[in-house]
Amino acid sequence: MDKILVIHGPNLNLLGKRQPEVYGTADLEAINKQLRRLASERGFKIDILQSNHEGEIVDRIGQASLQYDGLLINPAAYTHTSVAIRDAIEAAALPTVEVHLSNIYAREAFRQHSLIAPVCQGQVSGFGPASYRFGLEALLTVISSSGSRLSSIHNSVRKRSIRSHDRRGK
Repeated sequence: MDKILVIHGPNLNLLGKRQPEVYGTADLEAINKQLRRLASERGFKIDILQSNHEGEIVDRIGQASLQYDGLLINPAAYTHTSVAIRDAIEAAALPTVEVHLSNIYAREAFRQHSLIAPVCQGQVSGFGPASYRFGLEALLTVISSSGSRLSSIHNSVRKRSIRSHDRRGK
């Protein structure tokens, strides 16, 4: 089964309570439930991390390349500040979609630039909780159209191993 890593950045644990006029009233549990259902319907499994700590997010992305086929991330405030998360995503080389509940381009000037977007397949913002659904749909489509990344990696390793064995046996 193909696997997706979902990462929610800082303060997203406060959804439903924090600035509902900007972020809506849905809480993180409701969003995660919707993501799990959608992934399952499409034959994918998802693991979810919410963290307020940049280092934890960077570490998880760094470990993701051999465990997951794609990454759905709402870096939240780190969108505008974290070169470390950007570099981790680039190094992981996973299909990645960045999502935001609010339209970051219609907000304060400091929120209108994403350091993350250039290393992602795409970005979805401004649709509230539906941004996550649209982002996951896009990510699953990218992965499905290219085949399972993990299967490709494992098949490549197995072929190299077989060739190496064949050379020794001759």
